[in-house]
Amino acid sequence: MNGAESVLKALEAAGVEVCFANPGTSEMHLVSAIDRSPAMRPVLALFEGVVSGAADGYARMSGKPAACLLHLGPGFANAMANIHNASRAGSPMINLVGDHATYHLQYDAPLNSDIEAIVSSVSDWTRRSKDAEGMVQDVADAIGAANSAPGKIASLIVPADLAWSKAPEPVAASAPAAFTQPDEQALESAFAALNSDEPCAIMLGGNAMVGEALETAGRIAAATGASLITDCFPARMQRGAGVVPVARIPYFAEMAVDYMSQFKHLVIVGNKPPVAFFAYPGKASWLTPESCEIHDIVDASGDLNTLLDRMAEKVNADAEPVRAPAGAPPIPEGSLTIEGVAAVMAKMIPENAIVSDEGATSSMPLFPMTAGAARHEWLCLTGGSIGQGLPVAAGAAIACPDRKVICMSGDGGAMYTVQALWTMARENLDVVTVIYNNSSYAILNIEFMRTGAGMPGKKAASMLSLEQPELNWVSLAEGMGVRATRATTVEEFSKAMEDALAHKGPSLIDAVVPPLTLG
Repeated sequence: MNGAESVLKALEAAGVEVCFANPGTSEMHLVSAIDRSPAMRPVLALFEGVVSGAADGYARMSGKPAACLLHLGPGFANAMANIHNASRAGSPMINLVGDHATYHLQYDAPLNSDIEAIVSSVSDWTRRSKDAEGMVQDVADAIGAANSAPGKIASLIVPADLAWSKAPEPVAASAPAAFTQPDEQALESAFAALNSDEPCAIMLGGNAMVGEALETAGRIAAATGASLITDCFPARMQRGAGVVPVARIPYFAEMAVDYMSQFKHLVIVGNKPPVAFFAYPGKASWLTPESCEIHDIVDASGDLNTLLDRMAEKVNADAEPVRAPAGAPPIPEGSLTIEGVAAVMAKMIPENAIVSDEGATSSMPLFPMTAGAARHEWLCLTGGSIGQGLPVAAGAAIACPDRKVICMSGDGGAMYTVQALWTMARENLDVVTVIYNNSSYAILNIEFMRTGAGMPGKKAASMLSLEQPELNWVSLAEGMGVRATRATTVEEFSKAMEDALAHKGPSLIDAVVPPLTLG
């Protein structure tokens, strides 16, 4: 058995079933070992950012890590943006990063780099294997690190000669790190706040946004009158008719400050205190007012289910949770707008669907208008690095092949990882991709003015526009094997969405909409 075969056996034994890959020469023995690994499904992507984004989406929906096979430092660097997003999402991920053979490093070949510096910059756990014997334990430790709550990025650098050298049998995966314990003082002060008459919010994160944890949080809120909130871009949340609703803090800092001003207490369960995405002249970075007391109990690395059960018992949370009522706004007629898209989606989102949302400004009306849609789950752009939407949708579809996945993406963000469409076609993934085609980096046009940079001139405006030439999304999708159509009216979009939802496999709708403006 060589080192590559030992690595694959260890992953299989730990229940790692999918390897998202964009391999190169240094990884050929790992590729060969996958041939002899019956439980491992290889998924090829044409860009490393699709590899890492798909692994993120898979982890969010399956709750377990996939492997990512990446080529040296530059290959990992191409994957970094979506590894950053995955880290912010608390997604478990095991990166196998090939490197030059140990004896070849001395020659400083063209692809040589400071691979440890590149990899460690976005990884929670990094190690370079020194020999084939030691790599057995390295893989076991990487698996344990990735499975530590809430999910960690574990990156193992595998020199090529260790992959082809003789190696021992794998060892069992290392145990994940223990849960972070709650701050008992903050917990006691939170109980007092929840039992007071002062306005209180419980800020949820991690796995508190789904399943029994969300139900328990709903009972606590019903018993105490507290509001349930989360950050602007949560990793995964259940929502829709009959589900305990959780409000998202607004994106724009001044709106978030105004929203948070209503609370005298903020109880943190699986999250961090909210801060603005960016600094702006004359605007706050810290979003809670000085008059709001923060009870920071534990972040997402804690045992949130047990903690919420304990909180429910302490506040006698026997009340039935408030649930989102079913309902959809009326569908308008005529030219397609972002509100028209949202109204159609509110009516058509299928039961148990998964929505990957990277619509940026165009999807701002989508979330509130779909509050009463059929029960579904929502995945957000956790780390703010665009180019996540399509790959996350692909990974979610691999994790949940029996559920419809809908990707709502801006045209600018989709071009970062457009290669994901090819992977969707190759794997016949059941994903409907909606491109908000406004021919603009609309968010940047808004932010240009909000940062105090003034009105963009001709050269600045050209850097914020996607016109000249116009992106032809139907041609782009069809060129990668995905059926596609273009919609310019609400009626066309409704028909296109109906057809796409009835189709098993990947589809794309080019939704031509005007950009959002804030007046």
